[in-house]
Order: sequence, then structure tokens, then C-alpha cells
Amino acid sequence: MPPTLDPRGRFRPGSRLGPYEVRERLGAGGMGVVYRARDHRLQRDVALKVLPERLAHDDVALARFEREARAVAALSHPNIRGIFDVGTEGETVFAVMELLDGESLRERLSRGGVPLRQAVAIAGELAEGLAAAHERGIVHRDIKPENVFLTRDGQVKILDFGLASAAGDGAQTTTEGASEECLTSPGMVIGSAYYMSPEQVRGEPVDPRSDIFSLGGVLYEMLSGRHPFARSNPREAMISILRDDPRDLTTLIPPLPGSVVRLVHRCLEKSPEQRFQSARDLAFAL
Repeated sequence: MPPTLDPRGRFRPGSRLGPYEVRERLGAGGMGVVYRARDHRLQRDVALKVLPERLAHDDVALARFEREARAVAALSHPNIRGIFDVGTEGETVFAVMELLDGESLRERLSRGGVPLRQAVAIAGELAEGLAAAHERGIVHRDIKPENVFLTRDGQVKILDFGLASAAGDGAQTTTEGASEECLTSPGMVIGSAYYMSPEQVRGEPVDPRSDIFSLGGVLYEMLSGRHPFARSNPREAMISILRDDPRDLTTLIPPLPGSVVRLVHRCLEKSPEQRFQSARDLAFAL
């Protein structure tokens, strides 16, 4: 069946995008809508992400997305969700990815904070995945609980590598079940407001240390149940990221080891020079 849309603009089950048959809609976010689909050539189910329509009309963004998707596909790292294919059907741009079974870290956090040992283990796997990408010259730019997936068999997967840095055009958008995002072209603000590094907020070029700041925010939230720069709206959060120090973790969870507190706060330093200088170093420390 050729691609057909329901009244909400979603692909109907049975629609085909290239060789992939849409089975059901799984969710949506700032990077597009995700469907379960069947790859009949290899007889396997995959996650098919239909990217924002604006990407099909931006040759530069589309080329950047395809370039970064190829780089991520070459990583083949256990802590990074695999990208199998990219393609177009008419004006629809899509990415074909590993289908995961489990829940996002955001869903896990909805039930409260994460125990220390588990939080450190999750952060360690995130750091390992980031280190592998950084060593290939890829910066994620949008590390947040929505982009961290916990599989049923205990693996941690970083989602949307190759998508976060290529999908925006400057507009602000609200995702389902997520905070407001600012996703734009290089040299402008890109990322999710509550998880941006100070250099992202200022619209400056970023390097791997920006992902380390965001990971620090995620680890802080896992341990305390609250974000270090939680404010009533994204604009105030971005101002807080630039100006405020996060509340000392020991005032929120006193039994926490001092070594863990120092590690988290080092990740959240305003100056990149004062953070861990590589995700590999952070993984080792964790």
C-alpha cells in the first residue's frame, strides 16, 4: 500500500515507505514520529522515524543528517541505538533504526529517583557511548532523559544520534511528554532548554564537553529526582544555566558519597575547561 495518512497526519498501518511496511505508531517528539515497521527483506521489525517535513526542503540540513547518520551507523556501539538505513519517499525523509524493548529514562524517572548504584551504572554506559561517538567527531547536543533508553535486558541506549544536530530550523516546538526544545542550525541555539550547556545557551560552537554537561544534569536528576536548573519555563531555565550553581546534592540526599557529589558538580561546571575533558575520562571516573 502506498503511504496514506489518517486525519491526524499519521501514516496508516500497511503504508509503505520504501521497502518498509508501517505497522503501528509508537510515539512522537521534536525529531519526528516513530512507527514500528516491518522490513520484509530481512524479516525483522524496525523503528521507522519520519523526520520533520522541513528537513526535506533544506538541502544543507538533509546532507548533514545523512552524513551524521552514516557516521553513527559505522559506530556499532552497544550503548548507541543502531541506525540501519535512511531514505525518502516523495517529500518524506525517514530513518530506520533498531527497535528497542523497554522504557525511556524519562518514563523511569516518572516513578521517582534512581538508586545510587543504578544511576552510576546508567551514567557510566552513557559516557561510554558518548566517548565512542566523540572519538569519531560526533557530538550529540541533546542528551536528556527522553533520549536515553533502558532496555528490558539491562542495556542503556543513547537515542537520536545524528538527528539532534541536523533536524531543526530555528523554530521552537513542544514534544509529547517532553520539555520545550530549541533545535536550530549550527551556530545557533540547539538542544533542549533544560539540558543545554552554557555554551549552547549562548549559541556558541560546542565540543564533546557540552555533552558532558548535559550528562551531568541527567545524573543529578537520577540521583535527586529533580533537575539542577528546574524553573517554571525554558527561558528561565536557560538563564539559570548561565548564572546559577545547582543546589548541592548533599543537601538533597545527605548519605551520598562525596566522590559522587564532586563528580556530578564537575560535570556541571559553567566553563568547559573545568569539566571532565573527555567522556572517556568521565566513564573511567564513574
